Amino acid sequence: MYVADSRAGTPDSPAPASAPASAEGAARPRAGRRRAAVAPTVLALGTVSLITDVSSEMVTAVLPLYLVTGLGLSPLGFGLLDGIYNGFSALVRLAGGHLADRGGGRHKWVAGAGYALSAACKPLLLLAHTLTPIGLILAADRTGKGLRTAPRDALISLSSTSRTRGRAFGVHRAMDTAGALFGPLVAFLILRATVDGYDAVFMVSFCVAVAGVLVLVLFVPGGSTRQPATTDTPRPTPRPTLRAALALLRRPALRRLTVCALLLGLATVSDSFVYLLLQRRLGVPDRWFALLPLGTAAAFLLLAVPLGRLADRVGRWRVFLAGHGALLLTYGLLLSSWHGTALPYAVLVLHGGFYAATDGVLMAAASDSVPDELRSSGLALVQTGQALARFVCSIGFGAAWTAWGDRTALTASAVALAVCVLFSLGLRPPRPPRSEGLA
Repeated sequence: MYVADSRAGTPDSPAPASAPASAEGAARPRAGRRRAAVAPTVLALGTVSLITDVSSEMVTAVLPLYLVTGLGLSPLGFGLLDGIYNGFSALVRLAGGHLADRGGGRHKWVAGAGYALSAACKPLLLLAHTLTPIGLILAADRTGKGLRTAPRDALISLSSTSRTRGRAFGVHRAMDTAGALFGPLVAFLILRATVDGYDAVFMVSFCVAVAGVLVLVLFVPGGSTRQPATTDTPRPTPRPTLRAALALLRRPALRRLTVCALLLGLATVSDSFVYLLLQRRLGVPDRWFALLPLGTAAAFLLLAVPLGRLADRVGRWRVFLAGHGALLLTYGLLLSSWHGTALPYAVLVLHGGFYAATDGVLMAAASDSVPDELRSSGLALVQTGQALARFVCSIGFGAAWTAWGDRTALTASAVALAVCVLFSLGLRPPRPPRSEGLA
């Protein structure tokens, strides 16, 4: 499939009246046209995410071991904190998306406030040693993530064409994952080089997060990345409201996508639990635990762009469900009796493939069903459903592990995921018009 012309005046701008109506004519590029490059806004946001993910993944890599081994939390207590860490942002994502849409050009500044809040939480972990204060700090950190995620993804979506959004999100997620790849490595080196390793990790994480905020302020454009199309009679843009944002769920494609993201999220076991299960299965020493996320991050980094481009060509919905098939295989390997040396590599590659096929692809698919003036709010609706579902899954999985053991808990999650995938196959969103790209 040919990508859009990089010389187009605005993304997704209407085709000239003289453009060929046939699919063959639409697909044939004119002589001298070049493939569209990724927008500078996408690259700038990718750099911010890369730096920020180095910071956040430093903490994420050591947090499970710090809480369970260092502070002696039970799997249920860890499940509660992990649910807060991964799902609390759902409570503020709609607010972040709404604030960005109402301001017209506030996407950058709402996202910046979220990045700054998360950065401020890192040194506070030095002062917390019990469940309640740690939970409050993690809740504040995830509030920052909730504020920034929808405006950031809206900037990526609005700076790309409908036919290349999968590629744009893939490039951003690849850069983001490069940070996730370096973060655990930095944490590992700090733990080996210092006496009070956890405190050093939290402090270095704070300094790196501040650098990410500075890059956002200095290099990401402050206004809207999409310019209005030229018309004979300019139409005033309606002021976005919460009612208008919630009314987006009346659109069949977005409603089905949101329902599927919620259902599949209910059976998506947290990354931290996957790494803890893998450590127990293989007997990985504590000092090597922080390196386990590197496998997932490396696979994500290598597969994000190819799978994003594949989603643009064959359909985003197919790639999204195939990603959950990879997650189901991950569960199967952890439950199997196989003890070969290739087991950890297979688990982590499949786990990274799951994220490469779902994270950015889901946002690219949702963008096709949301108008420009409500782009942040619409993406936040989908993200909120998914985040709330994963919050419930983390708590439920931790409780099941405490009550019946890790193997029973993972078996139940695998069965639930298989059922949700089969159900989602019947809820495939309708394909948008050809001019709007693929779902």
